[in-house]
This record gives sequence, C-alpha cells and structure tokens, in this order.
Amino acid sequence: MTTLTSSDLLVDAFGRIRESVADAVEGLSGEELAFRVDDSANSLAWLVWHLTRIQDDHIADAAGLEQVWTGQGWAERFGLPLAGSDTGYGHTSAQVASVSATAEQLAGYHDAVHAQTVGYLAGLDGKALTRVVDTSWDPPVTLGVRLISVVSDNLQHAGQAAFVRGILSRR
Repeated sequence: MTTLTSSDLLVDAFGRIRESVADAVEGLSGEELAFRVDDSANSLAWLVWHLTRIQDDHIADAAGLEQVWTGQGWAERFGLPLAGSDTGYGHTSAQVASVSATAEQLAGYHDAVHAQTVGYLAGLDGKALTRVVDTSWDPPVTLGVRLISVVSDNLQHAGQAAFVRGILSRR
C-alpha cells in the first residue's frame, strides 16, 4: 500500500482548482469573460484572475519565491490598470470591470502559478506545515492553515466562476 502524504493531498486539492479554472474559461470570448450578472457582481475573468493572484501571492510569500505575476511577466501580458501587487482584495465595482483578459491569458497564468505551487508543495513534509508564516493574527497562522485557506478561497471563487459560466450558457 502506498503512503499518502500531506503534500499529496495538497497537490490534489490545487489540481482540482486548476481543473475547475480550465473548465470555467475554456472557449469563452473576452465579452463572455467580462459578463457580470449585475453591475456589482464579479465577472468570470475577475474571479479567475483574483483566485490565481491570491494563490500566487500567498504561495510565493510562504515559499520565499517571487510571484509568477511579476517574475514571469504576466502583469505586462495582461496590461491591467492595477498595481503589480494588486490581488483584487477589496476591489470596487469599477476595479472589477477593469480586469479583462482572454481565456488563454487566464488559463496560462493559472497554469504557471499552479506549476510553482506544485513545485513548492512537492518538497513539503508534515513538519513544514507547522511553521508560522504570519504573526499578525492571534493565533499566528501556520503554513498548513495558510494553504488550506488558499484552497478554500480558490474553490469558492472557482465555484462562482462555474456559476457565471452556467448563466452564460442559458443566455
């Protein structure tokens, strides 16, 4: 019997996010990706960009790596009117509307972040998950808690993106 490690479980979870992102954006036009259910709702493009930015930001920070967004030129490829450090947290309706991208850009950026995430996770053992990565919270946040937080946030936004795609298919 093969032993299942914490790293294996995390790689599987992030793989499921990647699959959800690919399914959400595949074959959609820029107009469809920019669709918003109403003026205050998030577009599918924003949801996928944001969940990927959160994963990129949080994993890079925990791993001591450069973010894929800036380090691999994705910020320039997207050309968004946002700071390079912007992850979408707290965006206004106008900022949400400013996030536009092609399905290829969204999937490509997510794939690059996924590769960095999986590369980092592959080297982790259970003990590494107890390392404190953020002391600004009480109790301080461990790597394991941070990773599960990213998985949870990403899955919620991927589900929202799938919901928007479902609405698009009925229009």
